[in-house]
Amino acid sequence: MKVIYTASAQSTGDGRNGHTRSSDGILDAELAVPTEMGGAGGATNPEQLFAAGYSACFHSALKGVARAAKAPIADTAVTADVSIGPNDVGGYILAVALHVEMSGVDQATADKLVEQAHQVCPYSNATRGNIEVTLDTVVA
Repeated sequence: MKVIYTASAQSTGDGRNGHTRSSDGILDAELAVPTEMGGAGGATNPEQLFAAGYSACFHSALKGVARAAKAPIADTAVTADVSIGPNDVGGYILAVALHVEMSGVDQATADKLVEQAHQVCPYSNATRGNIEVTLDTVVA
């Protein structure tokens, strides 16, 4: 792989209860186990960070494929719901639901653009075959 950019972050503390910081200091956050998982909450967690990254990356991919197709999309938003639950061997597994909203095109075009974005988004490519990712597209 020809590398164009490498992001680096370090986590310290007790893992899910600790601190994370990117090498450039732009991301600098406390981490806490969510209350739903028996923790204190009150800080971000790996699932929220993954959801933020995936939604931003997918949104960029959507804008790129729409530009290439000369599709006049507008008012776009991507929400990533990242869920965590137990797997069959005592660990945990993630699932992602991507909810995409847009206007400016019909439903069939929107669905096609979202599927194309799913093929080019690095997060989609990294998760494909590893975790369940569902897509939902709404045209307003």
